[in-house]
Amino acid sequence: MNFTVAQIAKMIDHSILRPEFTAQDVRDGCAIAAKYDVASVCVRPCDVPVAVEQLRGSNVLVGTVIGFPHGDSPTAVKVAETELAVAQGAREIDMVINIGWLRSGAVSAVETEIKEIVAAAGEASVKVILETAYLTDEQKLAACWAAERAGAAFVKTSTGFAPTGATVDDLALMRSAVSAKVQIKASGGIRTLDALLAMTSLGVTRFGSSATAEILDDLARRRVAMS
Repeated sequence: MNFTVAQIAKMIDHSILRPEFTAQDVRDGCAIAAKYDVASVCVRPCDVPVAVEQLRGSNVLVGTVIGFPHGDSPTAVKVAETELAVAQGAREIDMVINIGWLRSGAVSAVETEIKEIVAAAGEASVKVILETAYLTDEQKLAACWAAERAGAAFVKTSTGFAPTGATVDDLALMRSAVSAKVQIKASGGIRTLDALLAMTSLGVTRFGSSATAEILDDLARRRVAMS
């Protein structure tokens, strides 16, 4: 086992995004993130202030989602949402592209929107969610190229709310499409350590998952068994 628990933890964005979550669910999710010292939490926009307060003094960043989960808010709304999230303390921004625009061939409009959100995010990292379940390979490539040209830090597979999530084939395609300066985030259906480890071999450096405790506890058990 090449990775330590701490190393894998810093590859995970702990997802706290389900629409029915209560304020206590959000606080409990932040507690899990702090306990395992993950890379970040990814919370609903309304929960950014709570997450910032809960994680104050920790090494866990607060991230949120923009245009979630459908990506079809007007660009001005997405920009305003980004500006507010950053002002409230979000340090990572996961934005959903306008999927309909991309599928219509309006790649330049998609790129312009990403660029505006990157500018609004300032020093916060922007991860561009493609929602691969709805795209052809050609559309996935076009979205990756647009995201890199627009200055995004990551390209990401999925919201977790589409029919399918991250796949090995999509991740390999995305990694081949962008340069080394753009990282790859896998999200959607990542619930086991084995799935996560298989994706690291493709060059994935960040994972969105709500199964953080299960994944990291499994790794800890395996490392003890090997020692």
